[in-house]
Amino acid sequence: MIFTRRLRETLEGIGTRAGITFAARLPDGSEFVAGQGAPAFTADFHTRGAVLGVLARGHMGFVEGYFNQTIDVEGDLGAALAAGMVSRFDQSGGLNALENRLHEWRHSNRDPGRAKDNARAHYGLGTPFYKLWLDEALMMYTCGYWPEGTRTLEEAQRNKVDHVCRKIQLRQGERFIDIGCGFGGFMFRAHETCGATGVGLNAATEQVDWLRDEIERRGLGAILQVREADFREVDGPYDKVVSIGTLEHAGRDQIPEVVRAHADFLKPGGLGLLHFIGHVGRFETELFIRKHVFPGGWIPCLADVIVEMERSGLEVIDIENLRRHYAPTLDAWAERFEARWDAIHALDPKRFDERFRRIWRTYLIGCAEMFRSANGYTHLFQIVFCKGNVTRSNYPMSRAHLYER
Repeated sequence: MIFTRRLRETLEGIGTRAGITFAARLPDGSEFVAGQGAPAFTADFHTRGAVLGVLARGHMGFVEGYFNQTIDVEGDLGAALAAGMVSRFDQSGGLNALENRLHEWRHSNRDPGRAKDNARAHYGLGTPFYKLWLDEALMMYTCGYWPEGTRTLEEAQRNKVDHVCRKIQLRQGERFIDIGCGFGGFMFRAHETCGATGVGLNAATEQVDWLRDEIERRGLGAILQVREADFREVDGPYDKVVSIGTLEHAGRDQIPEVVRAHADFLKPGGLGLLHFIGHVGRFETELFIRKHVFPGGWIPCLADVIVEMERSGLEVIDIENLRRHYAPTLDAWAERFEARWDAIHALDPKRFDERFRRIWRTYLIGCAEMFRSANGYTHLFQIVFCKGNVTRSNYPMSRAHLYER
């Protein structure tokens, strides 16, 4: 009885702070509504253990109860996750902080072998899996670019690549490196639109094998290559450096050496772009993401990244915050993931089971709400940089070129 009362007080506090009305159904069969009006969702607690998990571990107890099916969410899962964020319920729990530190000790990317295992844990799920819900043309697994008039995920991802190419003034005959190249979408589009040649760098064996075959299938083996290596293994220099969604995988203590590697990949006077999820201020990276989605991942502080860029001899030319563009990207991924779940499950019913589905729903929908949040501190930055100072002759004097079509 005391635990039921405490849970009710906790949930009512969340509803009040978040301004979201929801219902709760408890293991003893009792129900109540937190807030006024029609509930956006119902949290159904099936077991006493689920109740104790939430009281002891806050949001981690809730989401892991959802993964284990001792808690169900009927209705709008996004509203449930947003309620936790807006009410700051996701920042509760001393046990979570302790577990986060333990996770870092066990899964740190300090060792390149461990970093590779961490990359493969997520990106090694197989091209057929990602192909079902990423954009069809480029298979870009990073934030799209949604200027006014953009209608589809495919357009947003083409827009993003073209935006990056304009930012670094990529030209025919230049050679670039794409650090953390994924499925090669940037490489293919950059060659098609700019005539540049490039090398993709990737630590995930499964992606490298697929991309190597795809390059050969397209007859581009003399123009594009892919190299399986850690991000810190420099083989430069290159005319241009592109790093889209890689820095988040450097790890908590590896930001200095990974940024320095970006500089070492670049020729003196060369241009590069660093596209990454970053915090405004110093915060711990969410345990849920590190434990269940990206082992070894770490979201760095923007200020710390800039300091390391300065120490590596890089001039910051331009910083753009694309936070608002990530929510529609994640919305599109989540919608496709939901619509194609049966096909995903059929790929490997043992691996892609109900627990996997719930983890990935929470990841995709929850991250969309995080980037949509009016009071969040997690953003998406694109930093244009030069190795040494730019001059009038090697970079435009205004930003007009970014919006020329």
